[in-house]
Amino acid sequence: MTLPNYITVARFIMVPVIILAMINGYMLLAFILFLLAGVSDGIDGFIARQFNQRSELGTWLDPIADKFLLVAVFVMLGWLGALPVWVVLLAVTRDGLIVVAVVLSGLMNKQVKMRPLLVSKANTLMQIVLVVLVMAELAGLMDFGVLVDWTIYLVAGLTVASASAYLVSWLRHMASTDEAG
Repeated sequence: MTLPNYITVARFIMVPVIILAMINGYMLLAFILFLLAGVSDGIDGFIARQFNQRSELGTWLDPIADKFLLVAVFVMLGWLGALPVWVVLLAVTRDGLIVVAVVLSGLMNKQVKMRPLLVSKANTLMQIVLVVLVMAELAGLMDFGVLVDWTIYLVAGLTVASASAYLVSWLRHMASTDEAG
């Protein structure tokens, strides 16, 4: 296993620690750990590229770790009442539908290669920004006021746009005669 893979595994391990910190009201600790997880994501990617330590395992683990972290924190923020449940459900449903589409494609022998779309990258970035803003507020570091509200609506719009773009792409793939798109 490569160093980037170990860093990714550490990010997986951080997720329950972050959630436990949030459950127990240690919001500053949860915020710091979330930031640390984000930094570790950048570090493992840098090491993989700079020192040619890319691996098949890392190709799968890294995005799963990122999604696990973001979804877990999103759900927890919804459970705590810090994010509206509707935006949490929207984000989680989008991710769930993508997983179902990939599995269904495989079952139908029409495997789909997942390539992040620009709108999806923008969506993920804004979800991270939203989490950072909300967690910083919960940690008592700053009050962002209406900026959080606007970011929630931006995330909602990007989530719908991203889900729609993936749906169109998936439907085209499934309708194609190419067996392994």
